Amino acid sequence: MVPVPQTRPQNPPALRRTPVQQRSAERLARILDACAGLLDESGYEQLSTRAVAARAGVPIGSVYRFFGNKRAMVAALAHRNLDEYARRISDRLASAPLLDAYGAIDGVLDEFIEMKRTVPGFALVDFGVPAAAPGDSTEGDAGVGEGEREGGGEGEEAAESVVEDPNRLVVERICELLATHLNRPADDGLRRKVLVGVETADALVRLAFRTDPAGDPALIDETRQLLYAYLAPSLA
Repeated sequence: MVPVPQTRPQNPPALRRTPVQQRSAERLARILDACAGLLDESGYEQLSTRAVAARAGVPIGSVYRFFGNKRAMVAALAHRNLDEYARRISDRLASAPLLDAYGAIDGVLDEFIEMKRTVPGFALVDFGVPAAAPGDSTEGDAGVGEGEREGGGEGEEAAESVVEDPNRLVVERICELLATHLNRPADDGLRRKVLVGVETADALVRLAFRTDPAGDPALIDETRQLLYAYLAPSLA
């Protein structure tokens, strides 16, 4: 059995400082955990770095060591979600090396649905940051004094300078995993097919969870059948 390698975890581009010591890494994890929980409770527009710091039990300055503003923090959460999603797919494929194209599609879709249902904050922020509402002034966390920020506005500029299409990041990770498992090249043709599949599944899964907070089973099944028909012939 040849294990399916996990794709390489990416350092979030919005992260000001990469933690080196375990204590610092644990503090960053608590901050992102607190961010995810507050997203579920109050949504993105009401989220603030001050509230996250309080929930995580860390000084506000600790949050600003890593992030310039809440958008950068949520971007890091989205990157963590993507790393976790890739890990889950990798583990699933490695545990069943004889999975065919249909089984591989099941793994990719089922892990996404499971994260939608169980991972804090994932229902609102899966792999990308929500679009800012018109006139939203909370991106800079109004009410936080400059003395509480470490690095002033530099983090905001760095975070805003990086614009990524989250679904294209998802496509790259999925293509690498599927190509390895199915012993085929991750070429432009596969990337194009997977991109269409990801965009379509993303829209349909969002519809399923708008229809039913647990994910409408009939709509999820329709999504699965669509992916079978479109993707399986290219993966076989």
